[in-house]
Amino acid sequence: MPAKLSSLLARSVHLLLAIAVAFGGYLHLVSVFEHAGRPDFAFFSGFDSWREAIDAVGLLDAPRALLGLGLICMAPGLLLRARIAWAFSLLMLVLVGVLGFLGSASHLLEIYNLLVFVLLLAAWPVFDRASLAAGSLFTVIAICSLLGYAIFGSLYLGREFGPPIEGMPAAVYFSVVTMSTVGFGDIVPRSDAARYFTLSIIILGITVFATSISAIAGPVIGGNVKRLIKGRIAHAMRHDHIILAGASSLAAAVYPVLREHGYPVTVIVPENQPHNYPDDADLIVGDATTSAVLLEAGAPKARYVLALRSDDAENAFIVLAAKDVGGPSTKTVAVANTPEHLAKLRRVQPDIVFSLQQLVGELLARTLSGQKIDQDFVDSLFTNDKRA
Repeated sequence: MPAKLSSLLARSVHLLLAIAVAFGGYLHLVSVFEHAGRPDFAFFSGFDSWREAIDAVGLLDAPRALLGLGLICMAPGLLLRARIAWAFSLLMLVLVGVLGFLGSASHLLEIYNLLVFVLLLAAWPVFDRASLAAGSLFTVIAICSLLGYAIFGSLYLGREFGPPIEGMPAAVYFSVVTMSTVGFGDIVPRSDAARYFTLSIIILGITVFATSISAIAGPVIGGNVKRLIKGRIAHAMRHDHIILAGASSLAAAVYPVLREHGYPVTVIVPENQPHNYPDDADLIVGDATTSAVLLEAGAPKARYVLALRSDDAENAFIVLAAKDVGGPSTKTVAVANTPEHLAKLRRVQPDIVFSLQQLVGELLARTLSGQKIDQDFVDSLFTNDKRA
C-alpha cells in the first residue's frame, strides 16, 4: 500500500504543485484586499479616483495582487507540465515573496510561498514539455500581465501625462498603443517617472511579443526539425537491423525482447493505429505491404522483416513486398494468427512461419508427455520440420 501511494504521488506531483501555486496566488489576492479593508473584492467602488484606490491598497501590494492573479493563471500550464509555466511560476513566486515581505503579507503566507518555491524547484524534471497549448497559454498570460502592469502604472502616474490619464478607457488606450510601439503621440509623459515608465512598457512590450512568438512557433518548428533530423539519422543507421511490421499485442511483446538482446529495431505502424511502442523507438508510420515504406525502413540492409500484424492476408503481402525489395541476406518471418491460414502463408514462402496456437500446443504436449524439448525441436516448430 505505501508503494502504491508513493507511485500515485509521483504521477500526480504536477497536479499537486499546480493546486499549491494557484492557492498561493489566491491567498496573496485575499491578503491584499483584506489589507485594503475591503475583503469583498469590491474596494475600488469606495474611492473617487484610481490614484486613491491604489494608494489605499499600497504601491507594493497592488503589483502583488496582479502577481497573485498571474500565479492562478499559471496553474493550467503546470497541469500541462510545461517548462515555460514552471519557469514563470518560480519568477512570480520570487517577486510576490519580495513584495509581500516589503508590504503587508503575513509571515505564514511568506513561509507557504517559500515552501511552494522549494517544492517547485525540486520538481523541475517533471516539467519537461514544450507544447503549442502551453505556448499559447503563456502568450495570453504574458500579454494580459503586461497590459495589467501598463494600466496600473498609467492610472497611478496619470497626472504626470499630458493630457492627464484619469480613467480606465484612457489608461487602456495608452497602454495598448505604447506596448505595441505604435505611439500616436496624443498622450505624452511630462515627468521623468512617467518617461521611465513609458520606456519600460515599450521594452517589455517588444520582449513579451518576441518571446510569445517564440513560445508558440518554437515547439512547432522544433518538433519538425527534431523529426527531420531523427529520421535522417535513423535512415543512415539502419543496417543489419530487424524490421518489425505491426502494432498487435504480439508485436508489442516482441519489441522489448529484441531490444533487450541488443538488436536494432525499426517499427512500421499503420497510419491512425494506436500502439504501445516507446517514444524513442525508430518508428515509421505507413503501410508495410508497400515497397516504398519497406525501402524507407531499410529493407535491403535488414537482417529480418517480421510480419506480425493481426491480419494474416496483410502479413502475406508484407512477406511478398519484402522479398521484392529485401537484400540477399534479408529473411522474412510471418505469424499466422489463425491456424487455418498457416498453409496459405507457407505458399508465399517466408523463411519462418509459425502459429502461436500451434506453437503453444506442441510445447504443452511435449511437456505433459515428458518428451525432451531441445533446440532441434524448437527449430522444427518454426521451420515446420516434423522429423524432430
